Amino acid sequence: MENDIISFVSDIRKNTGIGIDLYSERGESIAGEDKTVVTSDFTGVYSDETSGKTLFKFRYKNKAYIGGLSGTDAAAKNYAYLICELAEQSFAKSNLNKEEFFKSALFGEASYYTIKKYSNKYFKNGKVCAMLIAAGQNREKEVLEVVKSYTDGSSDFVCGIEDGLLAMVKFLDEENGEYRSVSEYAEFLAQSIYEETGETVGIFIGGTIESVADLALSFSQAISAHRISGELSRRSGVHSFKEFLIVKMLEDLPKIKLTEYLKILLEPSARDIFDDKEMITTAEEFLENSLNISETARKLFLHRNTLNYRLDKIERVTGLDIRRVSDAITFKMIMIILKLVR
Repeated sequence: MENDIISFVSDIRKNTGIGIDLYSERGESIAGEDKTVVTSDFTGVYSDETSGKTLFKFRYKNKAYIGGLSGTDAAAKNYAYLICELAEQSFAKSNLNKEEFFKSALFGEASYYTIKKYSNKYFKNGKVCAMLIAAGQNREKEVLEVVKSYTDGSSDFVCGIEDGLLAMVKFLDEENGEYRSVSEYAEFLAQSIYEETGETVGIFIGGTIESVADLALSFSQAISAHRISGELSRRSGVHSFKEFLIVKMLEDLPKIKLTEYLKILLEPSARDIFDDKEMITTAEEFLENSLNISETARKLFLHRNTLNYRLDKIERVTGLDIRRVSDAITFKMIMIILKLVR
């Protein structure tokens, strides 16, 4: 992959006499005379007075690179903009159909030039988000047809990406939208899929973004939501990345730090509750149903008194009354940390 970029840099040097140093997205030298590490903490084009270079970022397929030119004057900056544009045009595949374009955008392979080129052809400007739809094995074709029937065909996009998984790009119309939120649309979509195919799917929503240029970020969040939901045994239903953000934040902490927090939050004598499948199932369902006694009892096929007995036992052993929001949050954090450190 990097041979193409190195060849591109060499051609510019040969044909114009402009020397370009090439670095990885972390600022490590790949090609050129300068073998030092440069800063990567910038966007677009950056005049680095410390190194005496003008640095610029560009993408090739799903990787980011940094180019460097000697000098920090206006001429160097203008050359950087031109070379950056030329690089992305050179690496961009021409004549992409809609599926090829959106797949390249979802997986971070579309350059800014490519996105600009197809902006009027395949999508409308405005807010957008990516979703991952998890269907059963060998059912994705049926689910795909249902989803297509509930999309705005002029801009929205959906396709299969691997067995049982679909990717969807949803454009959001704030003024004329039929749904109050993307989550409400996803709930409607999941219900429609179930009614028409009998398939219970999971729909995982990435963050809402302002531009298709950031679509890969939204899609990576949807993928993370799908992964985390599986680890938490919540594979069906509608889930957003925001819902799992606290899990992602805790994942990023070292296990030794999580263990320290666990010692603060959980008395050793209370650990048995978290190993009791019946108690944990009860607690998870109660939390999932917004601390609603009646709804939880109905879904678990329990008498209200039996449910209250279990909640009382959890409080007696752990000191946490999960009927209270603050204690429910603490209990939820303990469950998450236990899954991460085991």
